[in-house]
Amino acid sequence: MKILFGVQGTGNGHITRCRTLALAFKEAGVDVDYIFSGRDPGDYFDMQAFNQYRTFSGMSFETTNGKINLRKTIKRIHAFRLIKDVKELDLSDYDCIISDFEPVSAWAAKHQQLDCIGISNQAVTQYIQPKEYGLIARTIMKFYAPVSRPVALHWFHFGHPLIPPIVDKLEPTSQKDHIVVYLPFESIADIKSLLAPFQDQQFYCFHPSIKTSQQDGHISLHPLCREVFTRSVAESAGIITNTGFALISEALVLGKKILTKPVSGQFEQIYNAECLAKLDLAQVMQTLEQDKLRQWLTLPSPDPVIYPNVAKELVSWIVNNQKEDFSELSRRLWSQVKYPAHVEQKIKALGFEL
Repeated sequence: MKILFGVQGTGNGHITRCRTLALAFKEAGVDVDYIFSGRDPGDYFDMQAFNQYRTFSGMSFETTNGKINLRKTIKRIHAFRLIKDVKELDLSDYDCIISDFEPVSAWAAKHQQLDCIGISNQAVTQYIQPKEYGLIARTIMKFYAPVSRPVALHWFHFGHPLIPPIVDKLEPTSQKDHIVVYLPFESIADIKSLLAPFQDQQFYCFHPSIKTSQQDGHISLHPLCREVFTRSVAESAGIITNTGFALISEALVLGKKILTKPVSGQFEQIYNAECLAKLDLAQVMQTLEQDKLRQWLTLPSPDPVIYPNVAKELVSWIVNNQKEDFSELSRRLWSQVKYPAHVEQKIKALGFEL
């Protein structure tokens, strides 16, 4: 089997998830070509898992100080280039097309009348219509990266044929007292202002605008590096982050307390934050609130969420030409999930069975 896998490059979470899938595909002996879009080619890092990958301009959201900047977003969309890339991407050599919310691969499959599997957190909108999603958001989700077979990832199924997060097998190491801060859509100045009063707490801040590691009092500033970042999260007492899907999934598996701020205007993150609060999986702040941080720092670490090896099961399902009914795959995977007791109580209070 030969697969083309398109990956949304705007957020590191999509790439992180696809690294895990890339390893599972390799172990299964599957030949996979990868394309990425939504980021300048020179800004990708730690991409060894994807061999000779290709990049396209694609589409992405632009942010300024933690908010979606519509003017910059519209300016960045090169419609004619996108159409050209879609028309020129030849899919005739592939047995299967996969898109992780990546528009070039998804639209190329649609243009060539081929099936496309869409693996992403965003695919939940095929089953759930969050109240946070207005007309613009629903239109974007429908047309941004259209797929014929959605495979939606979520922290809980909410009664729908979703599957649990795709996460590496992670083990917490000897825990230290530092807090990892990953707020890539906020400015460094705003992050420092948030953390400034908490002199007795050590913060490790990772940010795309930091090029070399440096110390600023109780705040350590670091460039993005997957190995260093993953180790810091595993050793941490907790994480402060925007409300993307992949990093929070990793933190849940590691049993880390989470303080999260959704990017203003980013409907997916707003919905993610609501789900986390509803399930009592994280604390949510709508702005960079020092009072919220002060209270959160006093909280103990939660028990970890135990998710199965979703990557291995999903790759097996794809390689076997999706013969198993997807709802059965979903049921099998959720039957292996184990939540902390307080989360189980929340789920039952919402009227769902475990």
